[in-house]
Amino acid sequence: MDNQNFPEGVQRVAAALKAKNHPHAPVMLDDAARTAQQAADALGIALGQIAKSIIFRRKEDDVAVLVITSGDRRVDEKKVEALVGKLGRADADFVKAKTGFSIGGVSPLAHAQPPVTLVDEDLFRFEEIWAAAGHPHGVFKLRPHDLALLADAPTANVTQVPKP
Repeated sequence: MDNQNFPEGVQRVAAALKAKNHPHAPVMLDDAARTAQQAADALGIALGQIAKSIIFRRKEDDVAVLVITSGDRRVDEKKVEALVGKLGRADADFVKAKTGFSIGGVSPLAHAQPPVTLVDEDLFRFEEIWAAAGHPHGVFKLRPHDLALLADAPTANVTQVPKP
């Protein structure tokens, strides 16, 4: 499938990846991967290898805060707030307006408005990870180090301690 046949959001992500010389173009999965588990199952990889894009609303200025975390981790909002300020809930309309993507397909790059972004350091447990490419069926492959560069974001400890 060439880029012209991709949905608009995936085309934006593909263009951003190409502009940054990323070696892997988005691919479209047969089934939707709205959750990290669905994506991991479709790709035959560990849940932790899915880079989830979680959007929050920063209360002080209504800016989107993007936390890219490992699929098997939960974001610790207190840790994120300590880094970026008080957070509020981001509903579907806010996510679509700020990112240009619908929930379930939010890419870590090519947003409508640049978000404040943090990359979960737990993603660095893996050699290879996969992220949403702007559509519930779209994903792309990358390395955690590439993610930090592509998203132009610092890495941080932003997740809850996993239960043993």
